[in-house]
This record gives sequence, structure tokens and C-alpha cells, in this order.
Amino acid sequence: MTTRRLYLTRHGAADAFGELTDAGRRQAGLLGERLAGLPVDAVWHSPLPRAAASAHELARHLPDVPVAEAAELVDHVPYVPSAAETPPSWAGFFDGYDDTEAASGRRLAEALIARFAKVSDPGAQGTRPGAHEVLVTHAYPIAWLVRHALDAPPSRWLGLNSANTALTVIEYRDGLPPTIVMFNDMSHLPPDLRWTGFPAGIRP
Repeated sequence: MTTRRLYLTRHGAADAFGELTDAGRRQAGLLGERLAGLPVDAVWHSPLPRAAASAHELARHLPDVPVAEAAELVDHVPYVPSAAETPPSWAGFFDGYDDTEAASGRRLAEALIARFAKVSDPGAQGTRPGAHEVLVTHAYPIAWLVRHALDAPPSRWLGLNSANTALTVIEYRDGLPPTIVMFNDMSHLPPDLRWTGFPAGIRP
């Protein structure tokens, strides 16, 4: 059976200017150490500096694995829900999004799914059947890919948050629904580097 495994991760912790912090570099390096034992074929990253820096940091532990930018992984709002679909805790969050911005985000979301959420096309550049690919991106694209894998309603991406360099794995197989192998796993991080990028709260 032909398979494709995506190892999704949010970039490391970043400062207010979107640059990776020292903690973010440590997080990315530890994720790289965790991935080093896997047959990784490619590392793809968002065009934004914090994701690109995280990708190159973790790739230091993956010798000879190509690292490349993928525009579809950029940070974006994939779907703007209607008022009826919006949970009370998100009320007001989408007030600044006009129809043009919402349509642009939806096009990016569709492109993300079309490129990555399927078994690899053996003719596509940088992919092969059975590929293992690392995607260094942002919380919203990860949420959108998880929502899609679960065949959940579009608005269900809301609340599927990811910590910095946490690992989410989705497996795609011919003729079968996608499998969520793990979600938001931080076992490669020491306690002081876990849960960054989440709102403050009590964590296990």
C-alpha cells in the first residue's frame, strides 16, 4: 500500500518581530534530534522567517535531507466562520477580515490540501510514494490539515492549537481515510520549553 507521512510542526518560539528566540532554536534542535532516526525525505517550511529558521535548525540533525520553501505553508486564516459557527470565545476575532481577505485565506487553504493532504504523486518534484515529509508551519495550517483529515466541518479548525515545535503526524494511504497518528506531542521538549505559543493556563 502506498503511504505518505506528514510530520507537522509549528515553528519554534519567536519574538514580537517574528524572529526565532534562543528558546525557539533549542526547541527546533530538539525536534531535529527526535526526527533524526526517521527516513525523512524532505523538510518543507513556510516563507516566514521564524518557520524557515526552525526548519534549518532542525535539519542540522538530518544530513543530506533537502530543505525547501512551500508557499502553501504560510501563516493564514483558512476559513472565516459565520456568526452561527463562531464559538463565544472567538467572538470579535474575525471582525477585521473582509471578503477579499477571507477568500485569499480560503484559496491558500485549498492549495495546502491539494499539495500535501494526499498520497504522494510519484511525478511531483521532491516527493515519492511512501514519502516521509516534515512541514514546518504555523498553528492555523496545522489545525486545517487535522480538521481535513478528520473530515470535520470547516469551522472545526478553531481551537486546534499547536505548541511551538510540538509534533503532529498524519498518514495518508491509498483508498483509506487519513490517520491522525499523534497530535501536539511535546515529549522531546523539557518542561520549561513545553506549551509555548499557548495561552496561559494549567498544563499537564
